Amino acid sequence: MSTLRFQALREASTRKPVKFEESDRKSTIFGSNVFNDKAMKQFLTSDAFKGVRDAVQHGTKIDRKLADYIAMGMKEWALSKGVTHYTHWFQPLTGTTAEKHDAFFETSYDGSDPVEKFGGAQLVQQEPDASSFPNGGIRNTFEARGYTAWDPTSPAFIFGTTLCIPTVFISYTGEALDYKTPLLRALMVMDDAATEVCKYFDKNVKKVTATLGWEQEYFLVDRALANSRPDLIMTGRTLLGHTSAKGQQLDDHYFGSIPTRALTYMRDLEQECMLLGIPVKTRHNEVAPNQFELAPIFEETNLAVDHNCLLMDVMQKVAERHELKVLFHEKPFKGVNGSGKHNNWSLATDTGVNLLSPSKTPMSNLQFLTFFINTIKAVNDNESLLRAAIASASNDHRLGANEAPPAIISVFIGGQLTKVLAELEGVTTGKLSPEEKTDLKLNVVGKIPDVLLDNTDRNRTSPFAFTGNKFEFRAVGSTANCSNAMTTLNAIVAKQLRDFKVEVDALIDSKDMKKDDAIFNVLREYIKQSKKILFEGDGYSEEWEIEAAKRGLSNFKTTPEALKARISKQSLDLFSELNIMNHIEVEARYEIELEEYTKKIQIEGRVLGDISKNHVIPTAIRYQNTLIANVKGLKDIFGADFETIAKEQIVLIKEISGHIEGINSKVQEMTNERKSANNLTDAQEMAEAYCNKVKPYFEIIRNHCDKLELLVDNEIWTLTKYRELLFTK
Repeated sequence: MSTLRFQALREASTRKPVKFEESDRKSTIFGSNVFNDKAMKQFLTSDAFKGVRDAVQHGTKIDRKLADYIAMGMKEWALSKGVTHYTHWFQPLTGTTAEKHDAFFETSYDGSDPVEKFGGAQLVQQEPDASSFPNGGIRNTFEARGYTAWDPTSPAFIFGTTLCIPTVFISYTGEALDYKTPLLRALMVMDDAATEVCKYFDKNVKKVTATLGWEQEYFLVDRALANSRPDLIMTGRTLLGHTSAKGQQLDDHYFGSIPTRALTYMRDLEQECMLLGIPVKTRHNEVAPNQFELAPIFEETNLAVDHNCLLMDVMQKVAERHELKVLFHEKPFKGVNGSGKHNNWSLATDTGVNLLSPSKTPMSNLQFLTFFINTIKAVNDNESLLRAAIASASNDHRLGANEAPPAIISVFIGGQLTKVLAELEGVTTGKLSPEEKTDLKLNVVGKIPDVLLDNTDRNRTSPFAFTGNKFEFRAVGSTANCSNAMTTLNAIVAKQLRDFKVEVDALIDSKDMKKDDAIFNVLREYIKQSKKILFEGDGYSEEWEIEAAKRGLSNFKTTPEALKARISKQSLDLFSELNIMNHIEVEARYEIELEEYTKKIQIEGRVLGDISKNHVIPTAIRYQNTLIANVKGLKDIFGADFETIAKEQIVLIKEISGHIEGINSKVQEMTNERKSANNLTDAQEMAEAYCNKVKPYFEIIRNHCDKLELLVDNEIWTLTKYRELLFTK
């Protein structure tokens, strides 16, 4: 097997960057393969175009007759670009996207008169097998029917020779079986709640859009090297491997000159993104060797989520052309930084205002403070639910390690805004005097833009930080579908804004307060109630864990612990009240995520056992036999003095035996624990057993394997080493 490693190294070391030239300016090709407004105006009737725009902007339903005209235009557009098939493109609860391709080509019953056919029925709805996707018990295997339904708010696009139509995925009885459906519901609720609050400040606001700008971190590894590591291929991460002498300690990779192969890959990827309308803008080296990041311009949240899901697929396909492998896992390598997917979230009105961006007038800043403080209050009241929204087996490896934020959810707002909130906390109860109101608006609220101008401090250990005109949810994992985090965040903020309006209106109606007085009074109470969530210090410190416990904040370090918040009464009531998910849908997701966690740990355990017993131990024995032959030879030559001369070899032979015994015994114990866990019937109990009784063996077994890597002759070691995976450019 060592020949596979050295063959992979030989291939990787002789790679040449793939020749690539941009076909045209980005601005020219952007959205060329998207059925956007430009394409619709060309291929749709005016009524059909208006129908799609009304559906996007106002949620108006498209009738089937109009859908036929839209489908006809969409088909003609696709055929003009060489498309042969179409698919409903959706996001089941597998963590990946799904698609089933059908040809436009059809014939009559006798096989004659072939035509390209695509009608409104095929556009609007299809019927995939719902039982074969995760459903959390919503559907039985014999009740397989499920529906995909067109989402007109996310434009169709062409990938390869296939027309991809973004859709939702629901069961026969109407429950959501995907990530998109709850997100769309949450965004509608957010629009309604935020628009109503906006009317306190601007009666002209008719719509509020939640925006998202994700930052995708990833590793690039030569494909041959990745294929030589069974653990990377099967689990997405290295289950063993001794850290390289040189890692990221010199900080020489971060923002450094991008390696040529990686840069060529990025250029190729960016062109594909431009064609698909994904507005990627930023690229750079990340902290760890062979780690990189790309980020887009902000978009409407549903579209941004679709673009991120599509991007992850495109990244892998483009990587194949460059003989590279993209690693999205949150922690593919021990001892260096993991990867996240920072979710930058904000709210924008149809009048062009970012609600989380202060401006020059006190009234606009009061609007900013309203949405700013309500967001903090929402996180304060639902921190455990936010933690559950980013829980996964892979993200457990990252949270709290190296650069990643801790598992304790807290909010960082910076020293200057902390002072502003302290000033607001001192607002008089009840009606404000004209002097107080003037002083507050001019000396506190009115100065916020100047305050933020110099507020350049950042806290990279904060999982939820205000960064000038948005909140950055930094705890989201790099493999995650952003929908989970964004559905939860938009839901809790929408609920909070609803409650805020009820309280303000009550003070205006029952206490005869002026609008500003009522708003200041409610915000003052929210500041007092939300103090526990605000934290400006080092999120990695032991002191913060102690302090967070005193404040009553949760610290769920594992997914089975964190997911319990999903089915708490507070969570069930929240999603049900807002009509985002009913109890069945929430509980189904809880079951699915527990099962996914269990299966991932189960797979990792089996792969680790296989590699350690079928790669590491045989290699160690092979080298040990070489040492034994050497000792025997020394004994033949030197007789009784051989023990002195062969002292180091004998010690090494014994040391190798100790590690072999350690691997064998611990793999057997791990296997026994896995078998015991598999006999459990309750999903929570099984996940906890895998977490607390199976997973702890991983590090013990790995330690023995990594020690052997240092002892065994490099020429016979079968597994590609960290220095080769991380530093082969």
